[in-house]
Amino acid sequence: MTPDAPATLFPFSDRSRRLQAEVRRFLDEKILPAEAALQAHAADPATRWTIPPLLEALKDDARAQGLWNLFLPDDTHGAGLSNLEYAPIAEITGRSLFAPEVFNCSAPDTGNMEVLLQFATPAQQAPWLPGLLDGRIRSAFAMTEPAVASSDATNIALPIVRDGDQLVIDGRKWWNTGAADPRCKLLIVMGVTDPDAPVHRRQSMVLVPMDAPGVRVLRPLTVFGYDDAPHGHVEIEFTDVRVPVANLLGASGSGFEIAQARLGPGRIHHCMRLIGLAQRALEAMVARARTREAFGRPLGGHGMAQEAIALSRCEIEQARLLTLQAAAALDAHGNKGAKDLIGMIKIVAPRMACAVIDRAIQLHGAGGLSQDHFLAQAYAGARSLRLADGPDEVHIAALARSMLKG
Repeated sequence: MTPDAPATLFPFSDRSRRLQAEVRRFLDEKILPAEAALQAHAADPATRWTIPPLLEALKDDARAQGLWNLFLPDDTHGAGLSNLEYAPIAEITGRSLFAPEVFNCSAPDTGNMEVLLQFATPAQQAPWLPGLLDGRIRSAFAMTEPAVASSDATNIALPIVRDGDQLVIDGRKWWNTGAADPRCKLLIVMGVTDPDAPVHRRQSMVLVPMDAPGVRVLRPLTVFGYDDAPHGHVEIEFTDVRVPVANLLGASGSGFEIAQARLGPGRIHHCMRLIGLAQRALEAMVARARTREAFGRPLGGHGMAQEAIALSRCEIEQARLLTLQAAAALDAHGNKGAKDLIGMIKIVAPRMACAVIDRAIQLHGAGGLSQDHFLAQAYAGARSLRLADGPDEVHIAALARSMLKG
């Protein structure tokens, strides 16, 4: 995080500042030096879809130091930080693709834990929440469908039909991030339970064990060729999957409401992590411009490199301040009161990250496209977040409608 403006404009608590420093130290001293070994584990076909022991050791270390579940505002289960206090910590963890899991702060588990805490009964929490809070199991969120434009959540069509004391699920979901992980034990599935209700009351969410009969992983999906093993993004087929009616989250027809509650804080987390990733790309760009020579002088002596560096710094600062403002508004006014700002950051931050990382790739030349640098995979991740949690166009339209209503 760049120095003083955010700290001056936004009131971070002493505890938040201490945790920021501790997380940054852990990242610099333990996670970044481990990246090469973790990447090698994922690149080896023999171990690709297994969990690196080194990652589990890092998690144990982070938990022992109290750097665990920092995203949860519930101080019984988490750190008790506000969205604003957690935001700069999310930025720091965003600098490494491995860091969020090390601190048990990675999606989709973060959103799923929040859903279980807010909407699940104690009986529903018991099989899943302790394991998720401890980082022993993983989970996935099954919302997007291949057959409909899922950017309009009212299009979600997977039927969930009651049959006595059971709910029967049939259909397909895709982009179920994390569902390929061997530790994934739970799917939170969104589908239609009330087809004749008003459009925003037709859907519900259901807890489905990953090993329930009829749940079948069809294939892993790639993002620009990256399969993100061992967690992956998979397409799943549900064939006569039956779970107890007691697995229904909240009231029947409350799925859309639960989804909106889940996505508010999640968008803050995503955007701050993107800012951390863009900041690391900018630092790599500056280092490259200082040390690489072309046409008789360092790259940094050329106007195109200077423009790339200066514009990137401006855009990162703008996105950071806007995202912190959205986090503060979410704390003060809740999801509804902060919805315009949350929509704005979801438009601004992914576009900014894509632009900054693309400039960094350009300054690194052909090497920037390769596995020798983190930039290519970083770009793939940033580009995917222009679609995840709602594509740009949906947020632009919603923001415009809100403004036109006055």
